[in-house]
Amino acid sequence: MAEPARAFVVGHPIGHSRSPLIHRFWLDTLGLAGTYEPLDIAPYDFPVFLAGLAASRWAGGNITIPHKEAAFAAIEHRDAAADAIGAVNTIWQEGANLVAGNTDAYGFAANLDDQTPQWRGGHRALVIGAGGASRAILQALGDAGYHRIDLANRTLDRAVDLADRFGPSIHPYPLSKIDELATSADLIVNTSSLGMAGARPLTLDFSKASDETIVTDIVYAPLVTPMLAAARERGLAVCDGLGMLLHQAVPGFERWFGIRPQVTSELRAHIVADLERKTTGDKAS
Repeated sequence: MAEPARAFVVGHPIGHSRSPLIHRFWLDTLGLAGTYEPLDIAPYDFPVFLAGLAASRWAGGNITIPHKEAAFAAIEHRDAAADAIGAVNTIWQEGANLVAGNTDAYGFAANLDDQTPQWRGGHRALVIGAGGASRAILQALGDAGYHRIDLANRTLDRAVDLADRFGPSIHPYPLSKIDELATSADLIVNTSSLGMAGARPLTLDFSKASDETIVTDIVYAPLVTPMLAAARERGLAVCDGLGMLLHQAVPGFERWFGIRPQVTSELRAHIVADLERKTTGDKAS
C-alpha cells in the first residue's frame, strides 16, 4: 500500500498562512489520509531545502513569501504560467524532476468567474499596484482578452518595468491618476496592500465610473475593504479577494493528492470564521 501523500507550504515567517486550513479542510472532507504542513524556512536555508526535495517523501507544496522568485530561479522545469509571471507558488514531483508552477492567475480568474462572471465581457482594466502580486493579474487579464490595461503605481518606474515585461497593452501611470482612469475601466483591480488591515485605505472616486464597472480587491483581510465598500455603495458589482486564495489552491491539491477539490460555500465559511477569530483576537489584545 502506498504511503499517504505529504505536502507543505514553505515561507518565512509562515504562521500567517491559511493554506493549511484550506488543504486540511479538503483532506478531511474528502476522507484522504494525506498531510499538509507549514514549514518556516529562512532564505539562507531555502536552496538546501529545495535541493533535498527530490530525495524526500514530499509530493510537493506551496511556496510563499519571500521564496517565490528564488524558487523560480532555482527550479529548471517550470510551467508556462510560472515563466510568464516570473514567480512560483506551487511545486510538485514528476518522476525524477521537481516542477514549478504558478496558480495565482488561475485563482484570480476563477474567483471572478465565480462571483462576477460578466467580467469576461470587458476590454479595459485599471490595475492598482505594480508589486509581485500584480504580475499574475496582468497575465490573467491578458489571457481573458483585455485589450488595454492601465497600471497605476506609487512608484512609476515599477509600473514601467511591468509594461516592458507584459507588452504594449499595459499603460503605466502614477497612482495620482486612478480617479481619472476609473471613469473608463470595465474592471478595476487593487493588487496593492492599500486597504489591508493595519494599512492605510485605498480611496477611489467611483462617481464617474460606468454603472457596469466591476471592482475587485485581492486583499481579503478585511473581507470588505474600504474600496469595495465604496464601490458597493455606488451600486457597482464587487468581488472580494478571498476566492482567489481558495481557487489558487485547487491545482496544487490535485497534483499532490490526485483528486480535484471544489471551492464550496462550506470552505469559504471555514476560512471566514478563521478571519473573524483573528480579527476578534487582535481587538482583544
